[in-house]
Amino acid sequence: MSVLTFPDAERLVVDFLKNRPELTGTTVDNRPPAGFDGTQKAVLVSRVGGAFLDDQHLDQPLLDLEVYGPDKTTAHGVALAARACVLELAGTSYGTAVVTDVAEEDGPRWLPDYLRPQGNRYLATVRLRLRLA
Repeated sequence: MSVLTFPDAERLVVDFLKNRPELTGTTVDNRPPAGFDGTQKAVLVSRVGGAFLDDQHLDQPLLDLEVYGPDKTTAHGVALAARACVLELAGTSYGTAVVTDVAEEDGPRWLPDYLRPQGNRYLATVRLRLRLA
């Protein structure tokens, strides 16, 4: 029996977003940068669930996009830009996999970060469908 290996879904989204012109000046990663207090423009990508369907050779990661900015309006604008970019992932290849579909599970919503009270945060959740190429 061979083991199917899918790419790291967090890295896939980070790599796709980090050089997008819509997100110029925004840190995109799966962890906050050193000294992060929530007031910098940032998109933090975290896999929060999803399932691998062995019989279909399909991975369906569920990912959160935590989006921050120096004020609520800026954070909202970055969240909308990140959302639009992620929805363009469908049909792209990454390593040995192809993103066959992207579905928004929950659009950008205001969610204050109580660990970073000066920060301005929006949270969105997307589901990818990855199939080995």
